[in-house]
Amino acid sequence: MTVRISHSAEVRSFFEHAAGLTHDQGNPRLKQIVLRILQDSAKLIEDLAISDDEFWTAVDYLNRLGARGEAGLLVAGLGIEHFLDLLSDARDQLTGRTGGTPRTIEGPLYVAGAPLCEGEARLDDGLDPGTPMLLQGKVLDLDGQPIAGAIVDVWHANTRGLYSYFDPSQSEYNLRRRIRTDAQGRYRARSIVPSGYGCPADGPTQQCLDQLGRHGQRPAHIHFFISAPGHRHLTTQINLSGDQYLWDDFAYATRDGLIGEVTFAEDGAHGIAGRIAELNFDFRLQQATSSDDEQRSLRPRALQDH
Repeated sequence: MTVRISHSAEVRSFFEHAAGLTHDQGNPRLKQIVLRILQDSAKLIEDLAISDDEFWTAVDYLNRLGARGEAGLLVAGLGIEHFLDLLSDARDQLTGRTGGTPRTIEGPLYVAGAPLCEGEARLDDGLDPGTPMLLQGKVLDLDGQPIAGAIVDVWHANTRGLYSYFDPSQSEYNLRRRIRTDAQGRYRARSIVPSGYGCPADGPTQQCLDQLGRHGQRPAHIHFFISAPGHRHLTTQINLSGDQYLWDDFAYATRDGLIGEVTFAEDGAHGIAGRIAELNFDFRLQQATSSDDEQRSLRPRALQDH
């Protein structure tokens, strides 16, 4: 027998009180959000006949998720972060703001304050024996004109799929730099070919994915923030061609227009001994219509800009 009480006046009034709507103190926006969460959670419990054991197992799961710092990983893995991109795309389409390099998810591993370099940078510290990579391209507007002084904020994993700061074995800001484009809008970086990564096998995100019958693997990729005065901030990433998970990314970050074609040059190219990977990628930015367009989101991130 299904019992439903969430629609009753008594329960609705109770949730309004719990969300702080019966007084003027607090944050009105947060009150509305909390009220909706309470109402929708109650309806879910009723509709799916959630047992007490299932409910408290979920509470324990959230505790473990937070303790492992994997909430950002889970929202990517469940497609919620990709949904935000799809929603932003739809809003842009409605207002005619189209064109340029596609956005895609930021992920949970950005660290603010990487060293700022002029025109070109060395991203790696030379300790990882991975294949050297020369990454270069231009930042352009929608008319194909170069944008001088744009900031290319780039970060990626090492050959073990690990990121500096979160991996204490790496040097500070390893594989993280900000590069200011030159007068022709060009940026250039020497690094190593990154590896994809998987969710920690013993973590709560992978536990959830296991229950859904899904893997937790990402293809090799390189993250970017691209910003320039008068242009919309772009959060995106290049996913490397040829990776087995290119179109099977557990985080749903691969999109048309964001595939990086990697080629290889022979020994001695660019003055580098041995085989070297080359990746050329241009970014095209939309024009900003307000100062807010130029700013990245205010989501909390590790460290702060210097």
